[in-house]
Amino acid sequence: MIKNVPSTLKSKRIAIIGGGIAGSTIALRLAGLDINVTLFEEGVSLVNGPPVCHLHAGGNLYPDISDEQCLTLLEQSIATIKIYPHCINKRPTVIAIPQRDAGNIEKLLPRLEQLTQRYKTLIQIDDSNKVLGDVGDYYQMFSREDLELLKTTSQPSEITKFSDWMIPLAKNLDLNTVKFPLLMVQEYGLSLFRIAASTELSLNASKSCNLLVNNKVINVSYTADKTWLISHSENGIETTTEVDYLINACGYRTGVIDDMADTPKERMVEFKAAYITRWQQSERWPEVVFHGQRGTPEGMAQLTPYPDGYFQLHGMTEEITLFKNGLAKTTADSAQPKLDKSFINKLVEGWDQQESDSRTQKAIHHISHFIPSFNKATIAGRPLFGAQQIPGKDVSLRAYDVSFEGQQYARAEIVKASSALTVADQIIHKLFDYSYEQLSDMSKANFVDLSESDIDTLACNIAQDRNYPTSLAKI
Repeated sequence: MIKNVPSTLKSKRIAIIGGGIAGSTIALRLAGLDINVTLFEEGVSLVNGPPVCHLHAGGNLYPDISDEQCLTLLEQSIATIKIYPHCINKRPTVIAIPQRDAGNIEKLLPRLEQLTQRYKTLIQIDDSNKVLGDVGDYYQMFSREDLELLKTTSQPSEITKFSDWMIPLAKNLDLNTVKFPLLMVQEYGLSLFRIAASTELSLNASKSCNLLVNNKVINVSYTADKTWLISHSENGIETTTEVDYLINACGYRTGVIDDMADTPKERMVEFKAAYITRWQQSERWPEVVFHGQRGTPEGMAQLTPYPDGYFQLHGMTEEITLFKNGLAKTTADSAQPKLDKSFINKLVEGWDQQESDSRTQKAIHHISHFIPSFNKATIAGRPLFGAQQIPGKDVSLRAYDVSFEGQQYARAEIVKASSALTVADQIIHKLFDYSYEQLSDMSKANFVDLSESDIDTLACNIAQDRNYPTSLAKI
């Protein structure tokens, strides 16, 4: 634990509303500093939001975002791996440019070199930042000739190099559908269910955190005494809690609390979904991403592997992951964007089976354009879905952190999970005037040491409770 935390800081009462990845990580960070924090979560378990599967250690899925955002995502991903080591699927990601797409891998090379140099610098500053392998192994290119050779080989039982990961793709990819070279980069997988289990186990074990699940916040109000009163209900019983600082981490419902607190802010909310399939494969796959123009029929296709032959699919078209009219914006009357009723019904009541199956089949077809044998994949569960917040007006924004109203109200508005720890430290820095230098060593963020078997058990239970295959909770 970071020592010498000022006693004035320890005496403050902090409330966080929303137990998603942002709220839970902030609570962990504050509890790790022995700060008194209460976390309110309306659901019965933590981290139940939009689909999360990928650690964006460089942002290579998004050719159109700025280099600055990519470098930020790299640093945030390194910090995330260090605090959630049991939640990472350590396998690389392949980036392919389709023949039908105007882009090319060569355009990414200057950015990849920037990312490699930043990774090298971060390791020089602190050797514990070496969590993405050796600097020289951050990325590698593969020619068509490389893949033709790999098609004739078998994947070894112990994977020791990039080319071992490329073997199953080489055997199944229609080489005529993509441009060469292909890029393989150390962007790992991130398990939503394991993060849910890790945060719940850690916060329940913490003496500094009061974890209140199944608690719906009804109202917040700022008092003349410069405190916040939070009215919340559990099983119909209403209670009021008084705190010194309020952190709004409500995800797509951040605007609801903003309206209560009379702190308007412009934002968007986008409904998105990913789809669960099963495809019997004996070999271990990398994640595979085929670039494409978002929102068109040829939008990005993403194949994310899990144990036991399960694959999660994204297709950035309005027939698959995106939805027509699925983007809502704030109005002059409310900070909370109003999603169409059909999306609210999905969030509250669940999916229509026919639509679920239809979109999953379209996702399978989307991947099969590049990997023809994937057309044998079957539907293996209900979609992973949720509404993603996007602060401001830029729908392409990927690396966003936190905003403040005065000294006693903060919003954690992350777009990608890897931003959560940065948000936590920015809040500590801003609200408590606690310097970044004191916070900079992430290894000192003493989150509770967890047993991998305990995480396995709880993560599988959470997946089962949410009606998903338990394989999605495994490494």
